[in-house]
Amino acid sequence: MTTTPDAAAAGTWQLGDRTVHRLGLGAMRLVGMPWDTTPRDRDASVAVLRRAVELGVNHIDTAAFYFTPVRSANELISTALQPYGDDLTITTKVGPARSRNGDFEEMARPEQLRGQVEENLRQLGRDHLDIVNLRWGTRMAGEGREPESVAEHFGALAELRDAGLVRNLGISNVLPEQLTEAMTVAPVVCVQNQYGLTSREDDAVLALCGEHSIAFVPFFAVGAAVPGASPRGGADETGQAEVAGVAAAHGVTPAQVRLAWTLHRGPHVLAIPGTGSPVHLEENVAAGALRLTDEELALLDGIAPAAG
Repeated sequence: MTTTPDAAAAGTWQLGDRTVHRLGLGAMRLVGMPWDTTPRDRDASVAVLRRAVELGVNHIDTAAFYFTPVRSANELISTALQPYGDDLTITTKVGPARSRNGDFEEMARPEQLRGQVEENLRQLGRDHLDIVNLRWGTRMAGEGREPESVAEHFGALAELRDAGLVRNLGISNVLPEQLTEAMTVAPVVCVQNQYGLTSREDDAVLALCGEHSIAFVPFFAVGAAVPGASPRGGADETGQAEVAGVAAAHGVTPAQVRLAWTLHRGPHVLAIPGTGSPVHLEENVAAGALRLTDEELALLDGIAPAAG
């Protein structure tokens, strides 16, 4: 008998004043990737969002700059899920700026962040945002991220929180010292950095979050191993055989093993895998119930040594 997956199986974590299941949904892939040859079907994306909520997903990550010429992640969320359930937490991010034709522009200045917050409010049809992440810089982990101070930008978001437009603040794509700096400005409820089984440059950030009971929310935790998911080339095949062996032992997919490994990194670690496929959505949610043995975790940990 097939059991319907339930996001509650992954456990919960407190994001500021919000309680969320540790297995959530990233909205970026709902609109399709910029290099896709055809637009993703709109009705299918709306159906994925509604099914996610049915499966207990109550944490959705999005951004106003998640759009293609004919799709907007925020518009899809608004259409699919209004009126929003009381337990649904929507996390968005500000900082990056895109022109109307989709080209990325210079990162927003501190005084421009209010306009970006208000843009998310309009698109989502809300009078406040549950969580807003300051997305920092243009370079990812392993590419030499920008080390500049985040205090002025984060302080501008703290003012918007005090004004009631935002309930909780997070930060994204940052170095340990930038997280430490942000914590001196205002409470940080989550950190969203690139991280996965074969991309572990931010083990130190993950550990720092754990010390301060801050949620660590990896992005691209599975995508690095998926052909066509990245504009930087083919799939990362590091550790493919080991992951496949663990997957076979549990009768699950390699992607589910990668998600389960991510959640095993600590009780404060959340997952926000993105998909536009109902089948993949159910597989992702089911991964929240997958428990790996100590031996399996040791095997997977050995694929990519911890940084530092």
